[in-house]
Amino acid sequence: MATLSELISQELRQLEESKTYKYEVPLESAQDGIVRVKGRKVVMLASNNYAGLSNHQAVRKAAIRGVKEYGYGVASVRFICGTQDIHLDLEKKISRFLGTEDTILFSSCWAANEAFFASLTNEKLGYDTWRDVIYSDRLNHASIIDGQRLCKAETTERKIYRHADVDDLIRQLEEDKEKDYRLRIIATDGVFSMEGDLAPLDRLVDIAKTSQAILFVDDSHGVGVCGKRGRGTPEAKGVHGRIDVLTGTLGKAIGGAAGGYISGKKDMIAFMRQKARTYIFSNSLPPAIVYGAGAAFDLLMKEPAIVKRLRKNTAYFRKHIADLGFKILEGDHPIVPIMLGEASVAQDMSKALLEEGVYIKGLWYPVVPKGEARLRAQISAALSRKDIDRALAAFRKVGKRMNVL
Repeated sequence: MATLSELISQELRQLEESKTYKYEVPLESAQDGIVRVKGRKVVMLASNNYAGLSNHQAVRKAAIRGVKEYGYGVASVRFICGTQDIHLDLEKKISRFLGTEDTILFSSCWAANEAFFASLTNEKLGYDTWRDVIYSDRLNHASIIDGQRLCKAETTERKIYRHADVDDLIRQLEEDKEKDYRLRIIATDGVFSMEGDLAPLDRLVDIAKTSQAILFVDDSHGVGVCGKRGRGTPEAKGVHGRIDVLTGTLGKAIGGAAGGYISGKKDMIAFMRQKARTYIFSNSLPPAIVYGAGAAFDLLMKEPAIVKRLRKNTAYFRKHIADLGFKILEGDHPIVPIMLGEASVAQDMSKALLEEGVYIKGLWYPVVPKGEARLRAQISAALSRKDIDRALAAFRKVGKRMNVL
């Protein structure tokens, strides 16, 4: 029998041979529109720093102030002695931004998603025996999938509907109409991170209401990005303030550090404070992150030019990368999938572009379906037009050299 070390070594060799090994390329600078890699300045097209706030002066100053006034860390979970007044202030600020009644902070959105599904479905809620059902979009993020895996199989059914296909969802809901479920939950990303498309929340809100279901939306790639004011996918789809449960991250457009949240009705948030294990048993967010995230929300609320600049940069890149002859998935989100097909092509092109001054990553199976390998460009408000033109020139050069164009 092979040892664990031998099995792992064999798996790593297979990943390298199949060109699906994930290489980490360290940055030698702050995260920004331009970063330093191996002593060279390159254009960053792989970051979730959509609003360009990760290295914004106001966010940096706020984080430093957080350390000066409240220290480095809290050394406790929230219900013991890890709640500072600044945590409560940030939760109120997020609620105002999202149009919800209350918010609860987590160490990450992954932790928030695990907390929501497990806490809600695994508790009796007045029932001795019960069955719940979750209808989940086929392309939902791994954190939603893993959160649902924590639901007990004997009390929770998990069903998958075709990606963004409201007719398939309605069909499943109709088939289950007479079943005596305690809770019906419709779960979707707001923005699908591999595709860059937005969930049809305008339709899903009405469907959830008609079927008496809870609508859960993870808007990690939407908050600070979508909608006229950056309020997220609900704003973009005209249903701001009408989503039952919103989760999101502070680690992308909102300063890019760490942290996540669940936002919704006051009673639901109060319940999560009592039952969510990833909240109860994890240290609360450190002051620097709380202050920095608060400053990021303030910037988004006071400076609409940030979201406008992001939208202009995205439209410019999308138009010109398509004009070069690359196949992209249509949309208007700053996630721009550049379709290449094979994992080896995506990996080789990613390396070649880095040599030409563009930092971008390839995605392949199992992250995306086989035969749909791609480069995922992510546009930022931190980029200048000159930066984008430099990246486009590199794409043209590498694309021709690799016979992609």
